[in-house]
Amino acid sequence: MEGFGRAVIESRGYNTAVMGITYVEGLVGPVSGRAGEAKIRFLVDTGAFYTVVPANVARSAGIKPVRTERVRFADGRTARWRVGEARLRVNGRSTATWVQFGRPGTQPLLGAYTLEGLGLTVNPRTRKLSPSPEVIVAKL
Repeated sequence: MEGFGRAVIESRGYNTAVMGITYVEGLVGPVSGRAGEAKIRFLVDTGAFYTVVPANVARSAGIKPVRTERVRFADGRTARWRVGEARLRVNGRSTATWVQFGRPGTQPLLGAYTLEGLGLTVNPRTRKLSPSPEVIVAKL
């Protein structure tokens, strides 16, 4: 599956700022098995920690909430959303991850925790997901 992207270019004098918006299609479902998986178009949000899926979609995909957590929105408001463990598949990769159950109609977000689990990063030039660079931790 390939990501979709759009760039907004803003010119300020001789400096140019580029902000990219990246979307990617993925499958989300229960941690074990593939029954009930839902195909979702995610907005890739590296500023969000968890992945967000509308609650009705999460439930129909077989994801069960295991706890409730407080979330803070960009405008400062807070709410309590349920969190469940899910299997997420993107670009031929798969990971178990935590998803927050958003309100119906909530924009699905692919957060940083899930991107790390998938071993993917956003390429700022292409605005597509790419394999994360290798990191050497210690000499063996």
